[in-house]
Amino acid sequence: MATYRQSWQQWQDDPEGFWAKAAESLVWSKPWEQVLDKSRPPFYRWFAGAETNTCYNCVDRHVDEGRGEQAALIYDSPVTGTIRTYTFSELQSEVARFAGVLVGLNVTKGDRVVIYMPMIPETAIAMLACARIGAIHSVVFGGFAAEELAKRINDAAPKIILSASHGIEPGRVVEYKPLLDNAITLAHSKPERCVIFQRENSTASLIAGRDLDWQQAVHNAEPASCVPVAATDPLYILYTSGTTGVPKGVVRDNGGHMVALKWSMENIYGARPGEVYWAASDVGWVVGHSYIVYAPLLNGNTTVMFEGKPVGTPDAGVFWRIIEQHRVATFFTAPTAFRVIKKVDPTGEWLKKYDTGSLRALFLAGERADPDTIQWAEKQLQVPVIDHWWQTETGWPQAANPLGLGLLPIKYGSATMPVPGFDIKVLDETARPLPAGETGALAIRLPLPPGCLQTLWQDDKRFIDSYLSEFPGYYATADAGFIDEDGYVHVMSRLDDVMNVAGHRLSTGGMEEVISNHQAIAECAVLGVKSAIKGQVPVGLAVLKTGADISEAQLEKEVVAMIRHDIGPLASFKHLRIVERLPKTRSGKVLRGTMRKIADGETYPIPATIDDPAILEEIAAVLATVDVD
Repeated sequence: MATYRQSWQQWQDDPEGFWAKAAESLVWSKPWEQVLDKSRPPFYRWFAGAETNTCYNCVDRHVDEGRGEQAALIYDSPVTGTIRTYTFSELQSEVARFAGVLVGLNVTKGDRVVIYMPMIPETAIAMLACARIGAIHSVVFGGFAAEELAKRINDAAPKIILSASHGIEPGRVVEYKPLLDNAITLAHSKPERCVIFQRENSTASLIAGRDLDWQQAVHNAEPASCVPVAATDPLYILYTSGTTGVPKGVVRDNGGHMVALKWSMENIYGARPGEVYWAASDVGWVVGHSYIVYAPLLNGNTTVMFEGKPVGTPDAGVFWRIIEQHRVATFFTAPTAFRVIKKVDPTGEWLKKYDTGSLRALFLAGERADPDTIQWAEKQLQVPVIDHWWQTETGWPQAANPLGLGLLPIKYGSATMPVPGFDIKVLDETARPLPAGETGALAIRLPLPPGCLQTLWQDDKRFIDSYLSEFPGYYATADAGFIDEDGYVHVMSRLDDVMNVAGHRLSTGGMEEVISNHQAIAECAVLGVKSAIKGQVPVGLAVLKTGADISEAQLEKEVVAMIRHDIGPLASFKHLRIVERLPKTRSGKVLRGTMRKIADGETYPIPATIDDPAILEEIAAVLATVDVD
């Protein structure tokens, strides 16, 4: 197998040949005429002229090639006490029959289907069923507010909406059907029909003439076969937050998406067909699309669909129980999940109850993984812990330590090296490349590799304005960081979180890295707060580890000394407050931008993705005690 250096060189020498070879591992009903269609830049298209079917490559091919009895999907739901396993043959039957439901509702190639569902197998089945018949799915995180769901319905204009009676959060049931009904009332685009999955012990009321009972519809349906689609046809739309409040619909194609994800499973994650791969995320996010549903199945892996939380369902040992019980080889989750576990169980007592010997590696992504969290996980699990960097828009990692190509030396705080296909540069405001070690805007030279967004749904202009206009010839990631003298990529923060303190550009991520080393701190966030004197001044918020016994004044004193020692007086770090928790999205990202607006006294919308809106009032009260001037 090629090493990272060899793979990188092969891509640089012949980018199209590199991806053509990667595409040979998939099944195509018609070969491509061009590997890369460059006729309409910046709208590049991969595998132009080819036809294929994503569902066939995820499911049917494994049955045809003798893997029918292998486990394809394990549903593990500690919140309901349910574990269910689907073989590839069983998954094929379920997907084909639900595709028949869609065909019976006159859903055809190119029609949109919104999926507003919890973490249950039927959600993955629905996604694959859409792919099977060439419909374009748009998954909206289950439990999203009606107003936000309505915006996505208006933009996608779905023929059908698929939903469930309810979702389950720790300690509460979230009724989806009233939210869905309200969203449809608010939306000016109305679906023709809704199909509702009735979960156990719950029956949502159905609207006659519009709503169908999922179970009854499946019982009456005839299985549908896979429909060939163009490699360049859309597979799905996934909405991400827009600065205007109008969500941006990231469009992913079929062909390039498959090629990139399958290549990543082998070469980045080191996953071998037949092994169990677990991404602890949600299908409402890009991680769930890429690494719960599509990539593991494309690679012939068993994927785990987890309905629960890292602590509280029922305890801080749930991750370790799943790894032991299902013999997980590769695990992928967000850094915040490990910070939560570390807070509750700092010495790893829960881990000692389980045998995690099947685990070969842990991957972290979603936000920057601080060195303290990585080192804690390494010590507990005794496996490589790999931070890697990617985004909703790219759909797969753009910088990583490639386990499948042979691990490179680890540098804590770095996402390691650019992945073949991603030519990453650090630019200043004039698009001039910066030298090694200097912080600037991280950008990727066009064309983007297979698997990345093609455009925004029905809005090419916004696609260009949002991502391609700031640095001509580049995709702007909106992340800040630097590339060191060894070529390692260091993602420090969102560009919005780079502070200008008395003329010095400083990264909040660098300060958080120092603060998180304090033995009493479980997690932290640093905000750049407006100052009349210095422009901006950093303010730290810290969550203590369970059992930590230290006063706020003493902790502030010690952290200020750490920042002065590791970064220097120019950081002007003088303020630290202890908080019970940090506001986060449901995927675990800390809402630094929202907290910064609170601190600056600006108006701010309640983020649609926030886990608990009540926490913002708590944060506002704490920040009101800070006087930066």
